[in-house]
Amino acid sequence: MDAVTLRAVTLIGKEEPFVMVSENVLGKPKKYQGFSIDVLDALSNYLGFNYEIYVAPDHKYGSPQEDGTWNGLVGELVFKRADIGISALTITPDRENVVDFTTRYMDYSVGVLLRRAEKTVDMFACLAPFDLSLWACIAGTVLLVGLLVYLLNWLNPPRLQMGSMTSTTLYNSMWFVYGSFVQQGGEVPYTTLATRMMMGAWWLFALIVISSYTANLAAFLTITRIESSIQ
Repeated sequence: MDAVTLRAVTLIGKEEPFVMVSENVLGKPKKYQGFSIDVLDALSNYLGFNYEIYVAPDHKYGSPQEDGTWNGLVGELVFKRADIGISALTITPDRENVVDFTTRYMDYSVGVLLRRAEKTVDMFACLAPFDLSLWACIAGTVLLVGLLVYLLNWLNPPRLQMGSMTSTTLYNSMWFVYGSFVQQGGEVPYTTLATRMMMGAWWLFALIVISSYTANLAAFLTITRIESSIQ
């Protein structure tokens, strides 16, 4: 049984290194070479068919026309003048609606080279996870809670041990609230029930704020490393 001969359409001049003319002798068929030709030769030997190659008459890849027809290499396939097309043809949804593509064996994209940006040291980078307004609110909350703790202990003084030199001054109250916010504890033994309830709520608030700050700081440092200067 004779092998089937397939007509293959291609383009010349735009296809290096996929399809190139290797021999062009007057009066003889042109001979072609290139990566796509090597693939076609391998398929021909494996599947047992012959092929002949011709160039698309209008030397175009193929695009839809106003009347719904196709020109170029795709048009040769649509009108069944060719059995297969050999080309570095971009796969698009419109073309996939009228012809079948093999699995692509090369992806091509355009990139832009940039000079790496110079690294600058920001002394206040640790403040970046929160806005300035939020930092101001936190500072105001520390002062307010410190004042409330002082007032609660002034209205109901705690019982201190004999000989204790610790005093519940406004300064000590502020320092105790700030120390508990940064998870360093405090030095003033507040034993009244109202103060303990106040500090219990404050510790919960501090835990939520510190956890949010830690998560946002990690995300901020990661995004800073991978973000591009061109959008």
